Amino acid sequence: MDVLQLDVSGRPQAWIAARDAAVLYACDAVAWTLGDTFQVLRGGIQRVSGLQSRIELHPIIAVRGTVPSRAWRQAPALSNLKLFNRDRQICAYCGGHFHFDELTREHITPVSRGGADSWMNCITACRACNGRKGNRLPEEARMSLLYLPYVPSLHEDMILRGRRIVADQMDFLLASVPRSSRLHA
Repeated sequence: MDVLQLDVSGRPQAWIAARDAAVLYACDAVAWTLGDTFQVLRGGIQRVSGLQSRIELHPIIAVRGTVPSRAWRQAPALSNLKLFNRDRQICAYCGGHFHFDELTREHITPVSRGGADSWMNCITACRACNGRKGNRLPEEARMSLLYLPYVPSLHEDMILRGRRIVADQMDFLLASVPRSSRLHA
């Protein structure tokens, strides 16, 4: 399971492996944690005290001294996985729910006609609807959008990356996701 790394103000920074989180604990770089312990790492026996060292890993850690992420100030990177998750695997034209292999990234304004490959110009479409629309605008193809595109927030982006997210992490991230987001549906 990955650990959600935050800066000390609570802004998501990255998903990190448990072993990387253990290094941060060992270096005393963890300012605070959230959630129940999900793993306990045990080390060697100390000569002086006879005690075994142990590190309890939490699903969410805030790290001291991290610089605010640039990702906080810019749009998240667009990928098919995140796009399909944003749109809940629903075709924007026919409304059908499809498996990832049956979906395509559809450009509302085709790239060949000056459309950008961006969150605001891309929606999820099934292969049949994408082929039917072709190199036309939706109105030219007499196809209307069932929902509008939007740029996900950083908290939404952390959810959309398709990782296995435990309840503590999901509760933390969803608390900062706008109510209008499809992730609340």
